[in-house]
This record gives sequence, structure tokens and C-alpha cells, in this order.
Amino acid sequence: MARVIVHATVTVDGFIADPDGGVEWMFGRPSAPEDDAVVEKVVAHIGAVVGGANTTQTIEDGEIPYGGMLKVPVYLMTRTDHEPIERDGVTYTFVVDDIARAVESAKQAAGDKWVSLLGGSIARQCLRLGLVDELHLDVAPVLLGEGISLFAGLGQRIELERLETSAFASETHLRYRVLR
Repeated sequence: MARVIVHATVTVDGFIADPDGGVEWMFGRPSAPEDDAVVEKVVAHIGAVVGGANTTQTIEDGEIPYGGMLKVPVYLMTRTDHEPIERDGVTYTFVVDDIARAVESAKQAAGDKWVSLLGGSIARQCLRLGLVDELHLDVAPVLLGEGISLFAGLGQRIELERLETSAFASETHLRYRVLR
């Protein structure tokens, strides 16, 4: 059975992007092979991706989940019907206004691998619905002061169990199980 995860790089103050959606702060930091190994381990387990409506336009602009490293089905939330898009060996399926259906479709496609949720809104919606099994957070040593938050507006308390913690040159890696 597929595991549903929130996998995100966040700042110490909890942002996934600057106020304009930029993520330049993620790049150009000192790195260690161990940092890359943590991320590669997660990526190797991903069998499908669910993303937000903002991602629809970015496909057209050439911005694709995980920079194109993954060749797995991608389910994108949207408000209007849209035919699937095939790009570079990846099928993007659009799901209208039903996040639970998108996650269930992604779980079916992922098999025994993981479903990665991309974007703050998607993560919060799925957490509220009890659809998330784990959080995988790569915390970059930077404070943005303002930006797009991963969890702001969640509106409820969710207990977590720490499964794994590691820290190397560029990031602190946190893995939590969502307790139900």
C-alpha cells in the first residue's frame, strides 16, 4: 500500500518559497554527499506525485516536479477540466476539485511506493483530511522573514512522531509519522 508523504524543503521559519514564489534560496549552499543521499533515498521511493493548481501553468513553462528527475505519474489539482498532458515520459493527469480522489488515484499508480504531495495548500488539505502518513522536511539554514508557508492556516493540531533526524553540511533532515 502506498504511503502518502509531504516532502518539502523549508526555511527555518517554515517557508517553502519567498513571497513571489521564488526558491532561489534553496540553491548554492555548501553540500555534503550525505545531504544528497537523504534526498535521493526519498526520491527513489516516490511512485506518484500530487501537486497544486499553480503547477498546471508551470508545466507549460518547463518547470516540472522534482526538476524532471522522476518519471512517475503526476496528478494536478485544477478548477477546470483539462486533458492529460504527456511530457518527457511523464503523464500529468488533472483532477477537478477533489483532492481525496487525486490522492487515491496517485496511490493506485504508486503501488507500494510513496505518493509525494507538493505545495503548501495541497499538504494542508491532505493533513486536514487525514490523508498524510509522513512528513519529510529538508530544513535549509535560512530565515526569509516572509513568504509562502508550508503549514500556516492548517487550522488544527496534528501530533507527530519523530522517525528520523539527520544533519549535514547544507540541511537538517526531519522525518515524522502523522499520528491519527
